[in-house]
Amino acid sequence: MRYIVALLVILAVRLTVAGEVDVVDARIAESGARTYRVDVTLRHADTGWEHYADKWDVVAPDGSVLGTRVLYHPHVDEQPFTRSLSAIKVPAGIEHVTIRAHDKVHGYRGKTLQLELP
Repeated sequence: MRYIVALLVILAVRLTVAGEVDVVDARIAESGARTYRVDVTLRHADTGWEHYADKWDVVAPDGSVLGTRVLYHPHVDEQPFTRSLSAIKVPAGIEHVTIRAHDKVHGYRGKTLQLELP
């Protein structure tokens, strides 16, 4: 029984060591009428399949998600890393968006970044 408890404690510590995922940089460019491409740089101490940054979102001021870039694998040896998302439609009247990131353990708790539309 002690062995099982010790394993569970080790696993819990391992899963939380990576901390939260932070958005460290982002750029936005218009690619058409109210359509944009966003390049986002994330930093997260991915530990493997159990704990890694698994997506980021482009969010309107009202909280609606305009686009999501899913990350299908850990980036253990590639930190920070940048990924892009194209064809993001932004409704008229919106002047800025927020970029937020998600990891498999902590969810949406890291640093976000606000971008003014060009």
